[in-house]
Amino acid sequence: MPLGQRAGDASESRYGGAEVAYSEDIHHTLAANLAGGFDFIVAPLTDPSYRPSEAKPSAAGGAVVPPFAGSDLVLSPSQWSSHVVGKLSTWADVDSPDSLMRSDSETVIKQEISWASHLSLQACLLPTPKALDCGNYARCINQVLQGLSSMQLWLRIPLVSPELQAAEGTPEEDAVMMQRDPNTNRMLNDSWEWWNAFRCLCEHHGHLSVALDITGSLPSPAALHRWLGEPVRAAILHTSAFLTNKKGYPCLSKKHQALIHTLFNHSVQIVICGQPLHGPSDSSPMDASAGSDDSGNEGSDGGDAVIPKHPLRLYLEYIAHLYRKLDPLTEQERFEIGYRDFLQAPLQPLMDNLEAQTYETFEKDATKYSQYQKAVYAALMDRVPDSEAESSTVVLMVVGAGRGPLVRASLQAAAEAGRKLKVYAVEKNPNAVVTLHSLVALEGWQDVVTIVSSDMRRWKAPELADILVSELLGSFGDNELSPECLDGAQRFLKPDGISIPASYTSYIGPITSSKLHNDVKGYNDLAHFETAYVVKLHSAARLTEPKEVFTFTHPNHQEPIDNTRYKRLLFELPPDTGSALVHGFGGYFDAVLYGDVHLGIEPSTATPSMFSWFPIFFPLRFPVYVPAGEKLEVHFWRCVGPTKVWYEWAVTAPSMSPVHNPNGRSYWVGL
Repeated sequence: MPLGQRAGDASESRYGGAEVAYSEDIHHTLAANLAGGFDFIVAPLTDPSYRPSEAKPSAAGGAVVPPFAGSDLVLSPSQWSSHVVGKLSTWADVDSPDSLMRSDSETVIKQEISWASHLSLQACLLPTPKALDCGNYARCINQVLQGLSSMQLWLRIPLVSPELQAAEGTPEEDAVMMQRDPNTNRMLNDSWEWWNAFRCLCEHHGHLSVALDITGSLPSPAALHRWLGEPVRAAILHTSAFLTNKKGYPCLSKKHQALIHTLFNHSVQIVICGQPLHGPSDSSPMDASAGSDDSGNEGSDGGDAVIPKHPLRLYLEYIAHLYRKLDPLTEQERFEIGYRDFLQAPLQPLMDNLEAQTYETFEKDATKYSQYQKAVYAALMDRVPDSEAESSTVVLMVVGAGRGPLVRASLQAAAEAGRKLKVYAVEKNPNAVVTLHSLVALEGWQDVVTIVSSDMRRWKAPELADILVSELLGSFGDNELSPECLDGAQRFLKPDGISIPASYTSYIGPITSSKLHNDVKGYNDLAHFETAYVVKLHSAARLTEPKEVFTFTHPNHQEPIDNTRYKRLLFELPPDTGSALVHGFGGYFDAVLYGDVHLGIEPSTATPSMFSWFPIFFPLRFPVYVPAGEKLEVHFWRCVGPTKVWYEWAVTAPSMSPVHNPNGRSYWVGL
């Protein structure tokens, strides 16, 4: 049964599993674990003693039939697919120097995956590769991946390498941590390197994912954070990772608890592994077929024993307790959950008219309009002293008025400030203008608000404005052409007039996200790797803090006005991160609306509870490997032509990438 119920959460992390030993009676093993509260088992598919080279054919001749754990008839198809993850033989060593071992290993792996496909299993657990010595193993798996249709292969990777665990707390710990492979110079005991080498050899295949082995040792927070951008499907939590509370029951350290909570929020399933090591002395009897050690070499033929209580039940109950302690999803999270890691093309507001549904989504963002109202209020208070409040009327122009939310926010700010307003609502979308007229009539604003159906860049205003209010910002600040629009509109702003926003700055930072990389790769063309996407980043890890890129100020008094930009940035990953793979760059913005009122999505200063903007993602055609301790250099350009604006970007260190999107060949924003 699921670990618990959480409103709005339908992720796979609700289901907990148990790693079990080989049993010829898998039906009994599954029944025992389901009765014990687990939702699925990770079970060996063949007898651990089986070696293809030693198997003898039957007297009738023909191919050898491997000793699988029961036929496909012992469980129903739905039981196989929903409740069993196949565990491949742990003795297999495809990179062994012994040719017979290599041959046997490759044969058994392919036999087991073929059998798992026949059973329609959703996933198989692959043995852990050797540290940076997995060429033959990866080749074998890559061959298999070419023929898989839907099954996932989980590569078992220790969160902390066994060598590092053994040296933890000893004088040799630092030396073991810094040990490098003599051929590649990569960190030998950084287990992320093992995964990265394997998945690169398998061409970043979308059906290859990770099952993290979690013991009592944890890496540094920065090294751990990298895994959020990797396709982690399961976390195999060893009973040895648990502490003992005052009553003798298992519990986890605060750091382990935080890790489990993070994994829950990233749809990672928890699998309990190992022998029971905790619990009061009067614990219930145990059935050996229900739990196993890591090797899977111990087992039972099942028998007919009655199981009073699953030996790992206490661990499962504790994990369920942690799941139930998760905070409920906020309204914003429930809104965003359907957009997580979903690639969207940025809006083209000058070329296209927005649809009613798009307007409605943006208008639900109360936080954004509250910030605009605060900014207009502050500007009115500075613009008109109290002594002139009754005699002075402020001319305020909302350019890009849409269906009127900024008009409403401005009028509410004026009422709060006790100032008089004359509002021009300028909107180019004729469909939105219809709604504007209805709104003005409904609210009785006819004497205050004048609606103008025109492109702000071409409108001839009858008078100059004191305040110019706009909502033209994109996820990258300027990517929806706010500079070009406001530069064209500032001609009807008084010389001392106020623009809201007054300025905005874009930011970028390197991220790792196998999910986004594979989604872009799935289009099978160059253009999509040279396109920027709006995306709610979730299965992604920010490798370091973002840095400022381009800043625009309004009104713009530059002569002549030039909105082209170039920035060279140097990023340094935290020293305890280890190596990382950069799949692209996350883009953000921060805007000063007026005075100290700001609005933005840059992570360190992001406006809380605002969902109008998701980050923008600039992908890299080829992921860039950044070795531990090295710097990442990137170049960004904002280019302006007669009919379009576009971005170009390139990495020049630690390795060279092509310049992406030259001349806006794949992605641009039309003027």
